[in-house]
Amino acid sequence: MSKIQVFDPAMCCPTGVCGPEVDPALVRFAADLEWLKTQGVEVERFNLAQQPAAFVSNAEVAAAMRARDDALPLLLVDGKVVAQGSYPAREVLAELAGISPFAWIVNQSLTQVTTRDPVLRARRAAERPYLEEVAAIARRLAVVAWEPATPRGAEHLSVPER
Repeated sequence: MSKIQVFDPAMCCPTGVCGPEVDPALVRFAADLEWLKTQGVEVERFNLAQQPAAFVSNAEVAAAMRARDDALPLLLVDGKVVAQGSYPAREVLAELAGISPFAWIVNQSLTQVTTRDPVLRARRAAERPYLEEVAAIARRLAVVAWEPATPRGAEHLSVPER
């Protein structure tokens, strides 16, 4: 499994999720890093204000900071710079760490529903391109048809025709 190192700009605490005005992007990113840990990824995070030696002692980080004023935050995966200047979204972090979902589940789909209602038929037609897009990237895909009651159990899952 990959090792991700995050080098943050100077912040008041290790995660930046403190003080009177918390940046929602930092809250999201902190949660994303915790999620990575639950997936078995080794995560290290360094704050310039509290751990300046980590920045100076890492040649990749030091070079990136000399090259760009806006290099932080900086992310390394297995020692290589993969992102700088912003916090990546969870999907990007997962891809960088080599994590892919086991399967995609699409809920409340009208694709398999037979109806004469023009609004529902239009919605069914409109969802087709999205299902095709997911089917193109998913290793496994399950589509749960719309039902008035919430479906429970594997017998309610079906694979769309391609």
